[in-house]
Amino acid sequence: MKTRIQQLQTALQSGLIERETPVRLALLAALSGEHLLLIGAPGTAKSALARRLHLVFDHGQYFERLLTRFSVPEELFGPLSIKALEDDRYERLTQAYLPDASIAFIDEIFKANSAILNALLTILNEREFDNGSQRIKIPLVAVIAASNELPEGDELDALYDRFLLRYHVEPISPEGFKQLLMLENTEIPAIDPQWKLTHDDLQQIQTQSAQVLLDDDVQYLLSQLREHLTTQNIYVSDRRWRKLVKLLKVAAWTDGRTTVDVWDCWLLQHCLWHSPEQRTDILQWYEKSLGADAIINPARLTRLADAWENTLNNEQGSHRQLNDENGNPLYLDTEGELTLRSGHQEELTRNGEPLYLAPPDQTDRTNNGKGYQQKELASLFFDDHYQQCHIDGKWVSLAQYTADPENRLTRDIHYPPHAEPIYFSQTHVTERVQEVQV
Repeated sequence: MKTRIQQLQTALQSGLIERETPVRLALLAALSGEHLLLIGAPGTAKSALARRLHLVFDHGQYFERLLTRFSVPEELFGPLSIKALEDDRYERLTQAYLPDASIAFIDEIFKANSAILNALLTILNEREFDNGSQRIKIPLVAVIAASNELPEGDELDALYDRFLLRYHVEPISPEGFKQLLMLENTEIPAIDPQWKLTHDDLQQIQTQSAQVLLDDDVQYLLSQLREHLTTQNIYVSDRRWRKLVKLLKVAAWTDGRTTVDVWDCWLLQHCLWHSPEQRTDILQWYEKSLGADAIINPARLTRLADAWENTLNNEQGSHRQLNDENGNPLYLDTEGELTLRSGHQEELTRNGEPLYLAPPDQTDRTNNGKGYQQKELASLFFDDHYQQCHIDGKWVSLAQYTADPENRLTRDIHYPPHAEPIYFSQTHVTERVQEVQV
């Protein structure tokens, strides 16, 4: 799973300048069953991030809408069903609208009016929608919301709280601007189907990450952070702390670990602020805490240093898959040649003889992966006199059966991506240097 997540992050970041952090947060939000709020000026790739995130999954619909003060519920939840009204039922046609989506992008979300708010809160928190007299489950994985401004008014506090992850998107730096000018391909990248996540994958992540443990240092760090936030008049509900623990566990498990450590707590700066300037205070507190004996047990500093070294080594070894001129991902075949194919099927043999699958009515057609030679097929499944077998309502001869390539025993050969090292932005490098100097 760790390799798949890394491949997906690389694909999502392709063609985006200085957007590594929001890409990671968006993917983590989806894997954790949470939502991400992006605060920033127009034209900072907020909507592009949501459209890319939808491509990570092999199922579900994408929904996108810009809200205004005059938006009506029909724009988000679908029009009223005329047929249902004729039967005295108040129901909406939700297909292709928010209740039907797995990934959604809602721009200017804080312009939602009271007619929209209540239903939106239920959708975000419970993944349910009240359609007439029925409350239905919806397939929503995550909502990416955006706004040019922070919410104003108590009526929006509950909506604001539904977004566990928050990120302030800033225009790119002068160094990044030079890269932007030279950027040739801004199209949404193609994602290899073998890396895409299924509904079962999400279920596995949720189930397995629940078994991840909290490091003792993490528990102490969180308790100290809670006290610090209290002194800064930053209120964090108990529910939000529980969601944060779940988020940290998913981050650890998808990185191949069974324990949350203090380095995962870097995420907290993107979860606990109410205004962007508070994020800086939380980050500074976190960095100072990592260097303070009062927070981190000195006996564990060696292990923490090893973990940090692994983080740097992982980034140093990170690669980005290359695409052809049409944006299609490239691979290296078994001969080292470039190809658009992600792999091929290899026909298997035993002692130089081809291997076949059993007829379709057999529970295990592969013979536990060993297959059948032609003579074994003849003796086990075909009659002795005519050498025929009854398949799908007709008689098939042994010669016909073995001539059909669909009956050969094969295995999938996956080609490695054609990749180049990832060159991190100067901003990212500077942040890493600052963290080392803490």
